[in-house]
Amino acid sequence: MKIADIIKTLNGTLVAGGQSNRSVGAVVANDLMSDVLLNDSEDILLLTSLASDQAIRTANIVGAMCVVVHNDKPLPQTMCQVADSLGIPLVSSPLSKYDSCVRVWQFLEAEKNSL
Repeated sequence: MKIADIIKTLNGTLVAGGQSNRSVGAVVANDLMSDVLLNDSEDILLLTSLASDQAIRTANIVGAMCVVVHNDKPLPQTMCQVADSLGIPLVSSPLSKYDSCVRVWQFLEAEKNSL
């Protein structure tokens, strides 16, 4: 699952950070960035409702490949600027975090079964 797949699957919009060729290695759905910091997986897709710079900075620390903010929350300009400066794709989705988790799981299962 690449950035283009994430955008399509979650009806999202890429708002900052640009494209990337990285693939999803793990999915983390959390609003508590202290919990995200405990994850040691690589190429994390971070699904969150936290629309703040903290989500992007945490994503950078854990080496996340993308951050998705849910419920069409307005994203602060500083969040977009930090995503751009760190090169972390930032996607806005109208879906709830729960619905996004279900769609990502379905996509990854279909991708796994097609191999």
